[in-house]
Amino acid sequence: MMKKRVLLLMCCGSILFAGCQNDSPEDESNADASSHQAANEEQPESTEESTVEEVTEEAETVELPKPVEQAAYEYSVNENTYAIQPIEGSSAEPQVALLTYDDAPDGHAVRIAEILAQHDAPAIFFVNGMYLESEAGRDALNTIHEMGFEIGNHTQTHASLPDLSPEAQRAEIVETNDLVEEITGERPRFFRAPFGQNTETSSRIASEQGMVLMNWTYGYDWEAAYQEADALADIMVNSEYLNAGANLLMHDRAWTRDASADIVEGLRGKGYTIVDPDKISSPEREAAAE
Repeated sequence: MMKKRVLLLMCCGSILFAGCQNDSPEDESNADASSHQAANEEQPESTEESTVEEVTEEAETVELPKPVEQAAYEYSVNENTYAIQPIEGSSAEPQVALLTYDDAPDGHAVRIAEILAQHDAPAIFFVNGMYLESEAGRDALNTIHEMGFEIGNHTQTHASLPDLSPEAQRAEIVETNDLVEEITGERPRFFRAPFGQNTETSSRIASEQGMVLMNWTYGYDWEAAYQEADALADIMVNSEYLNAGANLLMHDRAWTRDASADIVEGLRGKGYTIVDPDKISSPEREAAAE
């Protein structure tokens, strides 16, 4: 079942520009309908603690062996395709799919999270800081986080990063991290640039912030043809791009909300496990575990 937020200390493609859209099909019509795959941009170990008692015998302290460290991460993000792949040497199941939702929390994210929780389906919600400046937005994010979902960074205002100065790019990324930490107590481990447009600057800032770049392998819900739940569920499950490690891009939209249960069950019906983001490695947690 979906767990509370108890964190483990560890845990193909042409460019697709999927922007921030609203619920109006007319506003979605400018999307590039011919491109669905990801942009070509992108163990440690936790310590299993045991209680060590001091055993005194004839005034001598006997030291017990230190506990053996065990890796908690099972997957990493392929930096070229953004697919989710088993860490080398791991016995992790390769036929997995990752669910991600961008532009949260903008109206439907909490309900999407509730539906996913009912189906025991983990996911990452990539948030825009502009939605966290209101009390309602903060409450929504806190609710999603408390349900056990991973929170990712999708910038402050969903700006096109290549159009911004290095200073403005830093503000877009760091301000959102700061807001997320203020609300949830944790900084995001994953960064997704708006429209998949990573830059040298944003990549460097994400690295400095301990985040993994994460675009996607496919997604459709901004296209007019798929702004209806049945059509969206069908294409997300039957796309030619669905394969082991698929990184599914979706958004905080009404039709995506209504399709989410069928997408989860459809993926599982094809033999895919919905991967838990807690099992995906990131430098932030690797550093914390050292």
